Amino acid sequence: ARRKAKNATPVKLFLRRIANIFVPLIPALIGCGIVAGINGLLTNLGWLPSVVPALAAMASGFMSLIAVFVGYNTAKEFGGTAILGGAVAAIIVFPGVANITAFGQKLSPGQGGVLGALAAALLAVQVEKWCRRWVPEALDVLVTPTLTVLLSGLVTIFGLMYVAGAVSTAIGTFATWLLATGGAFAGFVLGGLFLPLVMLGLHQALIPIHTTLIQEQGYTVLLPILAMAGAGQVGAALAVYLRLPRNGSVRKTIKSALPAGFLGVGEPLIYGVSLPLGRPFITACVGGAFGGGFVGLFNQLGDAVGSTAIGPSGWALFPLVKGNQAIGTTIAIYAVGLLVGYVIG
Repeated sequence: ARRKAKNATPVKLFLRRIANIFVPLIPALIGCGIVAGINGLLTNLGWLPSVVPALAAMASGFMSLIAVFVGYNTAKEFGGTAILGGAVAAIIVFPGVANITAFGQKLSPGQGGVLGALAAALLAVQVEKWCRRWVPEALDVLVTPTLTVLLSGLVTIFGLMYVAGAVSTAIGTFATWLLATGGAFAGFVLGGLFLPLVMLGLHQALIPIHTTLIQEQGYTVLLPILAMAGAGQVGAALAVYLRLPRNGSVRKTIKSALPAGFLGVGEPLIYGVSLPLGRPFITACVGGAFGGGFVGLFNQLGDAVGSTAIGPSGWALFPLVKGNQAIGTTIAIYAVGLLVGYVIG
């Protein structure tokens, strides 16, 4: 067991670092996502036309510069100077890159997105550490920042932006293709496997994918499907509550954890109820699978259901739901998906 724990440590450490980069950004993603939802509603209704441009600026400002924040947090997390990581990542969103040609194509501001910013900042950290070792101390304050920005910036412009842009586009294309061609099955698998990922802490690896999809498409189609796992968890907990009328301890735990579960915080129910009891964890996964399959089916039929931000789940996701149909239709699909998860779970 100790050998297995040691082998898993580097993976968990890496995922923890990824989480430390992106989790601090979630409050801004939520706030800007809700403002974007309000702006979309006002636009569709034709209300307050003088306010709509202001709301659009509030909703889009952070997203237009998210690469800078990712670069800053990445350098900070991996032992470099945070502001240098942000400076290199800022190249990606600078409008002037539109005048640069790489690999025979004109670059576009924002190309590569958060993945490019992550890679650029990681490179900047390595260049900076190399400079710290070899540059004389008397010249360090001038030479190290200059070489860090120069070398990392050149590689970012003439390599990372193009590659990261291709990867980001591929992620968006693959997610769209997957749900368009096998949405029900894909949703079933994703919804069913998400609780084990949460239990192992591996769900943090999905954060950059969600963020990339939001940048590419305006919303992530994966989050509403994965949120169905929480619905299955709630359904399983309700079943346990009804099946164990004389077990005061378990019922008290469920009563305490259910409000958080309805709002998409599943850890209290996972570790306090379903995992210790065993079988309810499996039935929660089954509930999540059917809920995810339901939402995935509608994606396959052409009614995309996405989220404009990451972080919230369950009922807390309603203000952030967005798709390619009328908002009422999108919300209804998500709501029925939750109901399916509750009932099956």
